[in-house]
Amino acid sequence: MKRSLFWFALTLGAMVVLSACTPGANPSVDVAAADGDLAGFFTGLWHGIIIPVTFVVSLFTENVSIYEVHNTGGWYDFGFVLGAGTFLGGGGAGAKASRR
Repeated sequence: MKRSLFWFALTLGAMVVLSACTPGANPSVDVAAADGDLAGFFTGLWHGIIIPVTFVVSLFTENVSIYEVHNTGGWYDFGFVLGAGTFLGGGGAGAKASRR
């Protein structure tokens, strides 16, 4: 009983500490960029697919970032995560390996 209470308290404490790392709201959602464009699902999908290249380039220049802040919100985020997961493997290789 004491052991399960310890793990519960440890898990709860870790959740509280990690919740402090969550990002705030993006004030640029649904606000068009200077050129009038607003990134949607397919732009997010593309940005997720090219994330490895974009990340490397973003280390050496201020003009490139891996995430478009002027976006449509949830649909852009969904496309971004789907694209990044598709390119980075998405856990499919781990699921296949565990079936052996």
